[in-house]
Amino acid sequence: MKTLLIRCAALLLAALATLAHAAEPVSTGWMNGAAIGGKDAVSYYSPEAKASHQVVDGNSTFTVQYLGVPWRFASKASADKFAANPAAYAPQYNGHCSNGLSLGEGLIPTSGAVWEFFDNKLHLFYAERGRQRWLTGDWKAYRQQADKAWQEIVAAKR
Repeated sequence: MKTLLIRCAALLLAALATLAHAAEPVSTGWMNGAAIGGKDAVSYYSPEAKASHQVVDGNSTFTVQYLGVPWRFASKASADKFAANPAAYAPQYNGHCSNGLSLGEGLIPTSGAVWEFFDNKLHLFYAERGRQRWLTGDWKAYRQQADKAWQEIVAAKR
């Protein structure tokens, strides 16, 4: 009986954790429902990606569920890295356009193709124009505006 109670408590805690994360929206692709357009979130951090500014498409064979949606990876190694610490690899605002949030435009999904690191944090953009705005403007002020908008959106969903 004690084992059954422990299992039930563990399931309840897992369900509550899932509900808490469900309040955070994730940018998903229109066609496949995968986070950040199905791009391998770990691949952005590779020296090759940083040098070429290209990322790798994920594969449905290597999928990790996080925040209620599938995140795809190009390899088991990438999937395992992400699963061990998703917060270390998930982009800011769960892949929604950083520029759109900074302009007060709300949640704009991205494909994962336009991206940049600011202060060692991965930011995705709907279009190159938004990325260029951040590169040539006051990205620290933009980030503060995006952070505030994101916090308001997440708070409203809870």
